[in-house]
Amino acid sequence: MKLELTPVPGFPLIKPGDDLAEIIINTCEKAQIGIQDGDIFVLAQKIVSKSEGRLVNLNDVAVTEDAVNLAEKTGKDPRIVALVLSESRKVLRYRTNVLIVEHKLGFVCANAGIDHSNVHGMKGNPDDWMLLLPVDPDGSADKIRTKIEARKGVRIGIMIIDSHGRAWRNGTLGTVIGLSGVPGLVDLRGQPDLFGFKLKITQVAAGDELAAGASLVMGQAAEGTPVVHARGFPYALREASLNELIRPEQEDLFR
Repeated sequence: MKLELTPVPGFPLIKPGDDLAEIIINTCEKAQIGIQDGDIFVLAQKIVSKSEGRLVNLNDVAVTEDAVNLAEKTGKDPRIVALVLSESRKVLRYRTNVLIVEHKLGFVCANAGIDHSNVHGMKGNPDDWMLLLPVDPDGSADKIRTKIEARKGVRIGIMIIDSHGRAWRNGTLGTVIGLSGVPGLVDLRGQPDLFGFKLKITQVAAGDELAAGASLVMGQAAEGTPVVHARGFPYALREASLNELIRPEQEDLFR
């Protein structure tokens, strides 16, 4: 069994309104990367957000009193804090330069996933532009998948990933925030181990495992490879949702 992760070369800079499915197909053809049944495309969140026009200019942000108060406690720009609050269900932790929230999509992350790296706006000072996460990453993945499948006559999977920190370890890790046709969670309970004992609690976050691997070949700085073609994923493709990877709050011992 072999898993191949190939960054798609020559991917153009994405602008609002761009058709990612068409660009993926055309770029793969130029790079002579075939698209087969069972293949998965892993997309950096930024290109999806850019194509969907999720760019926000900080000068257009309405700053609330809550944002001002939290900005004083964290040392952050109150406009950025206002954006974070607008994209969040609740604030979970904060300290100087740290703001951890539960995003509207259900997962816990820093700054509601709002980012400035590799972001360039349409006008004015580049430092004033921020990029929000897609409104519905599962839906975004499904639209891209549906169009590629229709054009190429294959069954594939699409994942949208972002870099998230972790509660117990240093550093960020590629993490899936939207998926279509790819299992996020694979339940191995009841399967035998090497010695015939049945697994009792093992559930594999297969979507996050693939996200982490793809993130390695994407890079985090100026590599310019926001799409990775994956072949040899060891689990069967199926319909899925991000929700299967999100631990319910009542089961979260660290809340």
